[in-house]
Amino acid sequence: MRLSWPEVRARAQQFADSWRGESYEKGEAQSFWNDFFQVFGVPRRRVAQFERQVQKLGGGTGFIDLFWKGVMLAEQKSAGRDLAQARQQALDYLDGLKDSELPRYIVLSDFQTFEMLDLETSEETQFSLEQLPDHVEKFGFILGVTPTTFRDEDPVNLEAAELVGRLHDALKDAGYSGHDLERFLVRIAFCLFADDTGIFERNLFVDTLESRTREDGSDTGPLLAQIFQVLNTPEDLRPRNLPADIAAFPYVNGELFAESLRIPSFDGDMREKLLEAARFDWSGISPAIFGALFQSVMDPQARRALGAHYTSEKNILKVIGPLFLDDLRDEFERIRVLKTGRRKRLEEFHARLASMTFFDPACGCGNFLVIAYRELRQLEIDLLKELQAEREDARTLEMDVQFMSRIDVDQFYGIEIEEFPARIAETALWMMDHIMNDRLGREFGKSFARIPLKKSPNIRHADALETDWDDLLPAERCNFLLGNPPFLGAKVQTPAQRAQVRRIARLGGSGGTLDFVAAWFIKAAEYAAKADKAGAAPPRIGFVATSSICQGEQVAQLWPILFGRGGVEISFAHRPFKWGNEARGVAQVHVVIVGLDRRGRAPKDKRLFLYPSITADPQEVSVPVITAYLTDGRRLADPHVVVKEEARPINGMPSIISGSQPIDDGHYILSEEEYRELEASKPAEARWFRPFIGAQEFLNGGRRWIVHPDSIPPAELRRLPGILERIRKVREFRSRSKRKQTLEKAQTPGDFNVTVIPDRPFLVLPEVSSERRDIMPIGWLEPPVIPSNKLRILPDATLAHFALLTSAMHMAWMRLVTGRLKSDYQYGIGIVYNTFPLPPGGLETLATPRIESLAQAVLDARAAHPQATLADLYDPDAMPADLRAAHRALDRAIDRLYRRQGFDTEIERAEHLLALYEAAAATLIRRPRRSRSR
Repeated sequence: MRLSWPEVRARAQQFADSWRGESYEKGEAQSFWNDFFQVFGVPRRRVAQFERQVQKLGGGTGFIDLFWKGVMLAEQKSAGRDLAQARQQALDYLDGLKDSELPRYIVLSDFQTFEMLDLETSEETQFSLEQLPDHVEKFGFILGVTPTTFRDEDPVNLEAAELVGRLHDALKDAGYSGHDLERFLVRIAFCLFADDTGIFERNLFVDTLESRTREDGSDTGPLLAQIFQVLNTPEDLRPRNLPADIAAFPYVNGELFAESLRIPSFDGDMREKLLEAARFDWSGISPAIFGALFQSVMDPQARRALGAHYTSEKNILKVIGPLFLDDLRDEFERIRVLKTGRRKRLEEFHARLASMTFFDPACGCGNFLVIAYRELRQLEIDLLKELQAEREDARTLEMDVQFMSRIDVDQFYGIEIEEFPARIAETALWMMDHIMNDRLGREFGKSFARIPLKKSPNIRHADALETDWDDLLPAERCNFLLGNPPFLGAKVQTPAQRAQVRRIARLGGSGGTLDFVAAWFIKAAEYAAKADKAGAAPPRIGFVATSSICQGEQVAQLWPILFGRGGVEISFAHRPFKWGNEARGVAQVHVVIVGLDRRGRAPKDKRLFLYPSITADPQEVSVPVITAYLTDGRRLADPHVVVKEEARPINGMPSIISGSQPIDDGHYILSEEEYRELEASKPAEARWFRPFIGAQEFLNGGRRWIVHPDSIPPAELRRLPGILERIRKVREFRSRSKRKQTLEKAQTPGDFNVTVIPDRPFLVLPEVSSERRDIMPIGWLEPPVIPSNKLRILPDATLAHFALLTSAMHMAWMRLVTGRLKSDYQYGIGIVYNTFPLPPGGLETLATPRIESLAQAVLDARAAHPQATLADLYDPDAMPADLRAAHRALDRAIDRLYRRQGFDTEIERAEHLLALYEAAAATLIRRPRRSRSR
């Protein structure tokens, strides 16, 4: 075990006294640095070398005075010499080093002064030899203590995961796989981390591997098995004749090394891959991020997008902040400033922190638990510093600090369906525990470590949806439920997953179209209810979910369950924002964060985080109630109102329909090039093809062509063998279908599955529109165009209809209630158009010369740019100023039809429309429901 900081400072003082007045470089430089490393109890020869030869950029040869590969480069000069020259010399040496050798720190000295440059942070420090005891923590990296910063994306985590990935592949290719490989790699990751962070003596693991194994790797597996066995054996039970370097490994416990594994067979290449990972500096690894990256090494396909699968710390803090951390921090700050009873309240607060439990029922590699643990431990450190100030003798606390830390990993619970990430979660929590123990020790000048491990995280390898959560942690003992359950949409779930959601939701019939994540929300609400019934304070809940649970038809399925039999209220929420991190290959999905409390226990003031744009930082507002759409519900008679899909318009608008759906396997459709070839070779057939426009063509230009055989007179059709052949192929294609409706359509192959062939101009809305657009482009088409089913069409539309549907009010409603296709808006007729609340007075208020002229101004502004497609015109970065101005003028006019003072933000529009919908739905005489429009 490494020296404590008080011991290091005492040694630093002895070193300063011993070397005071020394000034000759060549004679004593090496002795100086040997003694310097002994200040930290680390033999210099174990980590660094003298006179490392390096090729200079200009072609000459230089010699680095002291070099520690990947960590430190030192240049020594005689006392009084200009260290600026030594600094330039050191920087010049960097050009001759490999990337893997580049140090983080440059240290310059003339015996009596030190200058230190951190190349990663650009921080520079200067101090005298006699000040060394006061600055000795700057050299904590010698002990394996590196100032730990946690960033959303740090290349060091990716590099470490890739190193382990290469070892994984080599082992697997050699036939070492499955459970043994997974457990083996978890152990290796712990040893690599321990070797650089003070759990082991510095570089004990890598030195043992290098010195005790042959280059051909033949004895590497047995040596590792022996090390693992020693790590699992208390010192007093080990063989007395163990070699000293093997015996130097500490007893770890925690069951990490308990299981007996098959011993892998190494070769020289595999040994080198292990050594490459071991030589890497693991002291800067974030356990929270690395866990998920480490899991990805097990899947080469996932590794191609390495980094895409972890949750950034920034986003985790968005959950745990309003769930518990902000409240705890606020309480601590209130206690800190008390004039009387301060110590007693601090101790009571500490006891409460130590009793809290945290449960992630879909924990994966433990990211949420690890960050929650780190933040709780940091709060405890701050608390202990306040308690220290209360003591008359601060040394008493320094002596007791290892007993004063009362928060431990056994307060954290998780369920994970895959075994490997479950084990990673345990290991990551232990890694974070060590980091925080080290931080605690540095704060109070006392070495503090929990080795051997006495407590373990409570991580269960199980299917959370098939597990009674009370078996792991009784609901009445749980304080906080948190996490990021799987997002799978209804259409991509396996039959077993759909059955799980259907059983948990109890919706009956087809079971609805709920995302997989909805099942965790329902189970969490029921779990909290158990605690409430038992008379205990129920756990607070904070989950991440796809934004679809608060948009589209899912809202009407899920939230009545949660508000009703679940008995919960929304206490805090982040409206949709873009989820992800800066890693390559990262998935960019839109998510919400929802915090739930049992009704009656929710705070009076709810916290709602609004995003001016999908990628902006949030703006927090306090509201009395939050709706299922994550809006301020104070204007609603029933804040639990949900918008239900309607088969026909309930707002007085004319019906809108989808375009033609051929279901023809492409036989009736031609590209522009194919059509031109047909026109040249068979003009009699080509004249029956009509332009076929879908959302892609409508927005981006271009066209396809389609034939509708049933529109051709039979006598003419018989003289068109090419089209007859297309009919035959469509009949065969439909006959092979498993869908009853398609099989029936095989009997009429000359017709489309859905036939919509307008005979007059019609207004169109694309089914899917990019989430980047502020305005979904709509416009008119006219015969002979046949619209595809990817367009929604409104026959006989007027300028008033166009004005309303292109307005900011309609866009706000669409974004509030529509579903999504990936992250793009998917315009649902039944849920968006048929329910859209009209302004007071209805359509008549829109059919005015002023509104129509403003609508025409939008169309005129488009026409002023004839070479631009609608995608060009409505790109938010490229939208012409005249078109934007025309839309703004129209928006202001439409806004004032709804409310005289208009609206400042989209969220205001959405909240106003939801109140109008509630009023309309309350007075609506429900008609028998027909089949849903799509």
